Amino acid sequence: MRVVDTNVLLYGASKVADEQPKARVALEILDSQDLALSVQVLQEFYLQATRVGKAGAMSRQQASLLIESFLRFPVQEITVPLMTSALDAKEKFQISYWDATIVEAARALGCPTLLTEDLSHGRDFLGVVAQNPFHSLV
Repeated sequence: MRVVDTNVLLYGASKVADEQPKARVALEILDSQDLALSVQVLQEFYLQATRVGKAGAMSRQQASLLIESFLRFPVQEITVPLMTSALDAKEKFQISYWDATIVEAARALGCPTLLTEDLSHGRDFLGVVAQNPFHSLV
């Protein structure tokens, strides 16, 4: 299993011309069966996808429908134990709380891989390895 970060969902839904190479990679990932998400990722997706003034912003209804489709994957809820482990991970790894929460959601789901462009490609967070699925495009 692999946990998908918000940027994969956003690229997968993007219609912006400059983002199409990443959109193709994201769509291929989202067509996989071995993915998982966190509630935080779904929340961030909604907020970013519908942000006023964003190029290619979608309607609230479109974003909600996409979230419904993403629920085909296992989703880790944000719990008090997850939050406290994320606070510890933030300090231990010197990353943002939000990144730490996604790392800890992956750990809670038993996923050894986190697909994200927000953390260093190949960095191992004690058993959860960040992989940037777009690193070959850069």
